[in-house]
Amino acid sequence: MENETKKGTTTVGIMTKDGIILAADKRASMGYLVADKDAEKIHLINDNNAMTFAGSVADSQMLLRYLKTELRLYAIKKETPITCNSIATLLSHYLFGNAHSFSPFLIQFIVAGVDKLGFHLYDLDMGGSKMEKTTYTSTGSGSPVAYGVLEDSYKDDLTLNEGIKLAVRAISAAIKRDLATGNGIDVIVIDKNGAKRIDKKKITEMVNINEF
Repeated sequence: MENETKKGTTTVGIMTKDGIILAADKRASMGYLVADKDAEKIHLINDNNAMTFAGSVADSQMLLRYLKTELRLYAIKKETPITCNSIATLLSHYLFGNAHSFSPFLIQFIVAGVDKLGFHLYDLDMGGSKMEKTTYTSTGSGSPVAYGVLEDSYKDDLTLNEGIKLAVRAISAAIKRDLATGNGIDVIVIDKNGAKRIDKKKITEMVNINEF
C-alpha cells in the first residue's frame, strides 16, 4: 500500500505559559479505508524542536529527512544551536520552492520549539508562502472541529497540564466527527528542558478519554 495515498488527520499546537503542546491522532486513511492505525504524525526534529504534519505521508517523511540532514550540516559548521525560526523558515522554503512544480508537496506543518529567544509555535501552509507565529493552531481534515474546542477554551495563562488536556480534548472531538481522524492520540510537550513524547498511559490517566 503506497504511503502517499494515506491522507486525513487532525493535529493541534497550543502555546502555554510554560511551553508548547503538540497533539495528533493516529489514523492514516485511504479514501474510506483505514490504511494505518498507528501512524506517527508528530516528529521530534532534535532535542528542542518538533513538528506535526497533515497530508501526504511520503512527502512529509522525505522533507523530514532533508530537514534533519540540513540540521546535521548546520551543527558541523556552527557552534550555536539552530533557532526554531530558522527551522520553520527552511521548511517553508522547501514547500515554496516546490509549490509550482508538477508535483507540489501536499502537506501542512506545525513547527514548535524552544531556544534562547523563548518558545515558538509556527503554522505553515502547503505553499510555503505563510509562516505564521501563533498561540494555537490546528491542521488537517478534522481541524474545523478542533478549532471549535480551541476557540472556546484557549486562554493565555494555560499551564502545561491544562494545555495537554485541551489538546487531547480538541483531538478527541475531531475523532468523534471526522472519519479520517482516529485510533488514538499522540502528544509531545516542549518545555524549558526540551521536547519529549508523553507516554499514552499518562495521557489516559490525566484525561478521561472514552473513545478514539
